[in-house]
Amino acid sequence: MYGMYGMYGMKAAVLEELGKLVVKDIPVPVTGPDEALVKVRSCAVCGSDIRIFHHGNNRVSPPAVIGHESSGEIVAVGERVTGFKPGDRVALGSDVPCGECAACKAGYGNNCMINYAMGYQFQGSFAEYVPLNRYMLNYGPVHRIPDSMTWDEAALAEPLACVLNAVEFTGVGLGDTVVVMGAGPIGCMIIPVCLMSGATKVIAVNRSPGRLSFAKKCGADVVVCSSEEDQVERVLQETDGLGADAVFTANPSPQSHADALKMAKNRGRVNLFGGLPAGTKVELETNLIHYKELLVSGAHGSVPRHHRQAIGLIASGRIDIGSFVSHRFALDDIGEAFRTAEDKAGLRVVVKPWGDSE
Repeated sequence: MYGMYGMYGMKAAVLEELGKLVVKDIPVPVTGPDEALVKVRSCAVCGSDIRIFHHGNNRVSPPAVIGHESSGEIVAVGERVTGFKPGDRVALGSDVPCGECAACKAGYGNNCMINYAMGYQFQGSFAEYVPLNRYMLNYGPVHRIPDSMTWDEAALAEPLACVLNAVEFTGVGLGDTVVVMGAGPIGCMIIPVCLMSGATKVIAVNRSPGRLSFAKKCGADVVVCSSEEDQVERVLQETDGLGADAVFTANPSPQSHADALKMAKNRGRVNLFGGLPAGTKVELETNLIHYKELLVSGAHGSVPRHHRQAIGLIASGRIDIGSFVSHRFALDDIGEAFRTAEDKAGLRVVVKPWGDSE
């Protein structure tokens, strides 16, 4: 799994088996002629990391180092690498196109037939160093960041890139009313991106009321606490009985998938963004799709241009991505970091392998 190693050690959080994440010393990867090595400064905990921890993934073979929302400094490059140099500050995304299959050649590398990804087949960033192989350097989401951007902000370019892919694919446009189901970090990133895309009304729905205040800060016009009122009924009230032009499910709730069809207006779009545990079955009233002529889609990851666009949005200040970071932990405390993220005690939880303040 780790590939070629050097003689010197580095600290890494190794997923040894399901539910067992151990911080230990492993060799630092040797940098081959077409590769680079990054000193990891920030790596955020994603919901998919938590699912891998508990349920595994067919692309992850323990022992493995996971983690894919990261940033850091390039410290070594191979002799044939020309696009990067030591000292470059970079943000790293997740999905890595193979560059050869039909999907990659068509520009849809997030649907690559091999489906490479950092923190999956390739070593992730819950470690002091992460290697970048030739696929990542030649085709993947690795982009320089300005000196003004913090490491934490740069790490969150990856989830923001996924949001850009979803909003683009769903076709949010001028005058649209949008429902975002789930006011976690992803849902709250969807809100400003929809507004920038032309939406004139965004309704945020969440089961617990605590996160709805942050959704308001992110630009939500209406917030709905689904544990206190019927979410479908409220959305219909807010849309004069018509429903929303676009509905995003940004949570792990199967019920939200079913309710999204009821919230969408005729010829509306539904994007099933939030991932569910493998094998989860959802009962859908498909007549709603049929008679309302709904377009139902999913959204998985992003392509490198979305990652580049996300960095541009963060650098411009159009999205205050730093406000999404609620907790920071040292690598030695990654167990607590995962528990904090899973308990939804805050927003994005960031692991700092070198203990940096930023």
